[in-house]
Amino acid sequence: MTTPTQTLLEQRLNLLNTSANRHLLTGGLRGIERETLRVNSDGALNISAHPAALGAALTHPLITTDYSESLLEFITPASVNADAALNELDAIHRFAYTQLGAQKLWSQSMPCHLPSEADIPIAWYGNSHIGMLKHVYRRGLALRYGKAMQCIAGIHYNYSFDDALWQALPDARASQLNAQDLQSERYIDVIRNFHRYSWILMYLFGASPALSSDFLRGHAHGLETLSGDTLYLPYATSLRMSDLGYQNNAQDGLVPPYNTLREYMSSLSRAVRKPYAAYEALGTQRDGQWVQINTNVLQIENEFYATIRPKRVIKSGERPVEALCSRGVQYIEVRCMDINPFDSMGINLQTSRFLDAFLMFCALSDSPPTNQTEWDENAENFSRVVKQGRKPGLELSKNGQTIAMTDWATDLLNQIGLIADAMDRAAGSQEFGASIAAQKAKVLDANLTPSAQVLQALTQHGGSFNAFALAQSELIANEFKARPLSAAQLADFAAMAQTSINQQLEIERNQTGDFDAFITDYRSRTSSNTCCDEENA
Repeated sequence: MTTPTQTLLEQRLNLLNTSANRHLLTGGLRGIERETLRVNSDGALNISAHPAALGAALTHPLITTDYSESLLEFITPASVNADAALNELDAIHRFAYTQLGAQKLWSQSMPCHLPSEADIPIAWYGNSHIGMLKHVYRRGLALRYGKAMQCIAGIHYNYSFDDALWQALPDARASQLNAQDLQSERYIDVIRNFHRYSWILMYLFGASPALSSDFLRGHAHGLETLSGDTLYLPYATSLRMSDLGYQNNAQDGLVPPYNTLREYMSSLSRAVRKPYAAYEALGTQRDGQWVQINTNVLQIENEFYATIRPKRVIKSGERPVEALCSRGVQYIEVRCMDINPFDSMGINLQTSRFLDAFLMFCALSDSPPTNQTEWDENAENFSRVVKQGRKPGLELSKNGQTIAMTDWATDLLNQIGLIADAMDRAAGSQEFGASIAAQKAKVLDANLTPSAQVLQALTQHGGSFNAFALAQSELIANEFKARPLSAAQLADFAAMAQTSINQQLEIERNQTGDFDAFITDYRSRTSSNTCCDEENA
């Protein structure tokens, strides 16, 4: 029974924390995407082609490339339990090391020593139309942002709630929406709350307070010098997520505050159709070769950089906005998590448990509509924490009022702790509660945060980011090599790799028409008659 003094979070949690509904707290699916550069034994970028023994990057379900041939991406299947996802990720790493020879996987989010822009290889996906589309998109990224910026790596955490959760939390709006639209709008509620509170993830898990000085390539910056080859900010948590990362003036204000899925999709659809003078000057083709998909603000929807995205599994050649329009939101993709260099896979189970509890907190807490004022406040809080998160006495802004970051963090962790306790009861474990206790310790002592630990480790390597990162990469490589896969596991991975190669060849053999017609058709599918066009919103 609820009382007038209970918060919406407490009311919803009471409803779920029963024998009939408790399973909804730990239902749903989790998947992890880990990006990592291939480097040589000296820590320099390995610029060779994607190893054929790993399979075809276009069609392999678990192993692909991101921007560069050198930037691997490992993808776990969606799992009910994070344990299973992490076990799969562990196996992928162990298999990769059987094929890398002397190469290593870079242990950091910020890149290793990079060659000249011209020598950073763009990912290649074969000669099929869909493969060439992926390659041309990356050519466009190189023109628009530079290649070095695309070599930053991170952890993407994909999370879906149990579909029945939304039906268990009826309200006035629920009675006016069908099941698909209700689920979509609930996910948008979660995203609004994520923007309100995601600064705490940067404090707790940010792990990129320093970077190689040659990464910035002469561009102006406000960083301090730590050593001859390293720049940093003394209280930073995640330079990866600062304005040094994947940013572009063309994207400023691209997606204004949104309160519905349609508003979000309308903004992206406008951007994919809106010409941008600087990109028009570059053109779409040079010497008969496509160099970008279009000359608009965005080539495709995924070019928009966001810390979290509403997602739907897409079909081959389908645009992300088409999938969302026709089938609604299926899951969310958290994109702001740094690689933790002290975790062999860049993320561990305790972090995953906390993310689950945090996202459930975002789902169950009140999520009132947002506006530009709050949007700007959220962005400023996030920026302060990524650059100054461990600064003693750091203050943030909450509903226009100044608040000590540690006070707000403590309050949030207490609320998330209520959910973690209920999740432990549902799972028959103590892992969710333990994840909260670990984060509370970081709030009490900033030296326990990954960013502080990175800076402490740098001092043991002469203040050199590259020296520390290479040593850590070697340590982790040896850990994986010391645990070889079984013969059966190796055979399964080898078979999967060959299957992916065969699938790519099949796609190339069976395609019809030419690439110009294919890309023209692809671009046409953001025409003004889409269901998410702002004129129909």
